[in-house]
Amino acid sequence: MATVRFDHATRRFDSSSAPAVDSLDIDIADGEFLVLVGPSGCGKSTSLRMLAGLEPIDSGRVLIDGEDMTRVAPRDRDVAMVFQNYALYPTMTVAQNMGFALRNAGVNKSDTRKQVEEAARILQLEELLDRKPSQLSGGQRQRVAMGRAIVRNPKVFCMDEPLSNLDAKLRVSTRGEIASLQRRLGVTTVYVTHDQIEAMTMGTRVAVLRDGVLQQVAEPRELYDRPANAFVAGFIGTPSMTLVEVSVVDGRTRVGTAEVEVPAPTDGRDRILLGARPEALVPVGEGDDGLDLRVELVEELGAEAFAYGATEAGERVAVRLDRGHRAEVGSRMRVRPVAAELHAFDVETGERLN
Repeated sequence: MATVRFDHATRRFDSSSAPAVDSLDIDIADGEFLVLVGPSGCGKSTSLRMLAGLEPIDSGRVLIDGEDMTRVAPRDRDVAMVFQNYALYPTMTVAQNMGFALRNAGVNKSDTRKQVEEAARILQLEELLDRKPSQLSGGQRQRVAMGRAIVRNPKVFCMDEPLSNLDAKLRVSTRGEIASLQRRLGVTTVYVTHDQIEAMTMGTRVAVLRDGVLQQVAEPRELYDRPANAFVAGFIGTPSMTLVEVSVVDGRTRVGTAEVEVPAPTDGRDRILLGARPEALVPVGEGDDGLDLRVELVEELGAEAFAYGATEAGERVAVRLDRGHRAEVGSRMRVRPVAAELHAFDVETGERLN
């Protein structure tokens, strides 16, 4: 187990273009499960590879337990990598794949077998040790890749989108297994994903990246409740937050026919970005003040539903509905925002105002 620090770590692939990772600065506690999340090309996998030593650092540092790893070879960092494509040797059995790194390190056969069997017990792979990767399902292969990392007893786990090749149902169950396993082992883990639901359900903290720049690092609930800027607000949450540019007069704005108080000091701004999560928009009757929508899609999820509609100005809006709602595609709906649950952002910078 170990602490990890990205100390203004920067990586450029081309001196004439913007950095792939730009001055990344994060402290990761001993035993923490940190998730790096963001859209494709945001620098999350590059950041992970810098930690593992698979990508050089152009400026700044990466430290493990306070020791500068910038010029330390990958094999000497005591970091175990779990890849997206599993990277299993097809001609080796499960046991041979899991024990490969130990054999290379000179561990004797007896101790290697003992450590492999312990990892197999933890991952429920005991019955599969003599099989080849071609005889396994995607989920089983992923567990073998995890087992290969576990037997090394590393200081840090690095996981690069390890669930992206699994089907949706298996992905849900496997992410729970990984999170539970990490808590049990207590190994510091840095996990990369483009799936914000995966990030929110697995991480102790989540770091959101955009174009190589860290936008916010916080616990999942704080990311959802207090996004640092409009990008994080729109990226985190399913359905995503509705963001609309509105005018402000004396600290108040209008949403359709409803007048609401802006949830932050505007400091003289006459326009802001107003954000509303689906649960912050409440359906009301036709005689009430509110915003009119044309319903374009209704997502039924059993205990709840989400209606997706458009305003007369063409703005897209998502509304959470309780079970038993009567919303239908093509119908009209009027919603009123809950002022206490709104968010305010600067129009120019996107930074949070409240």
